[in-house]
Amino acid sequence: MSHPTKRPALLTPLTVSSSNVLVDGQDAAFRELLGDLFAFSQALQEARERFARFIELSPAQYMILIAIDRSDSANDAGINQIAQRLHYSGAFVTIEVNALVKANYVKKVAHPTDGRRVLLSLTDLGRTKLAALADFQRPVNDALFAPLDSQKFETLRTIMRELADNSDRALKLAGYLEQTLPDQGEFGQRSAK
Repeated sequence: MSHPTKRPALLTPLTVSSSNVLVDGQDAAFRELLGDLFAFSQALQEARERFARFIELSPAQYMILIAIDRSDSANDAGINQIAQRLHYSGAFVTIEVNALVKANYVKKVAHPTDGRRVLLSLTDLGRTKLAALADFQRPVNDALFAPLDSQKFETLRTIMRELADNSDRALKLAGYLEQTLPDQGEFGQRSAK
């Protein structure tokens, strides 16, 4: 009677190389973290889509409306400042702001000292919509972040700000690597471009 030969286990290549995120030289904990981040990110996206739908906006328009509303001063409420805060392009924010102006949620006024800039603020309708939305947002946000005490919340804020600020660099690297590394071809073999 022949016994099947045991195949050697294939080593899975590491998906990250920084020793800061490897545990015992393996990336399993990192991949688990990514899975949790993606799951939570999907929940946040779904919540954002529902919030936006509640006030008849797209998710991006909703985020821009919130950013305009939460601006600390008139200097913070320009196209470039909103784009930077949300990690959107200025051109994209301009298009979405124009739609918000047309829908009477936002008004634009010329900057008092810089004729090239505009200042953004909410209209009465925009403020009314956000006030009505708050009763929907509050319990959903409370449920999403229920596991956090104040210390965990502050830690998460710091970490997420650092990750968000660094993400543009990582995506530029991804774009470069897509253009320079050989692809896998139709059958998973590396092929030259």
